[in-house]
Amino acid sequence: MDKKEKKRLEVLQQKIAKLQQQLAGAKKQPDDPAEIPRLERELAAAHAELSALKNA
Repeated sequence: MDKKEKKRLEVLQQKIAKLQQQLAGAKKQPDDPAEIPRLERELAAAHAELSALKNA
């Protein structure tokens, strides 16, 4: 794994943590009904990219 891939892993892990916090907040206070599915899609995409990078 080169430097660029390691940096991308770090960024993805930070993004996942942020999205999880946003999703938890959105579930506690559902102001926008479209926000929860959007956050779940973004989170799933970030997890997929993370696993793809780890398996490459």
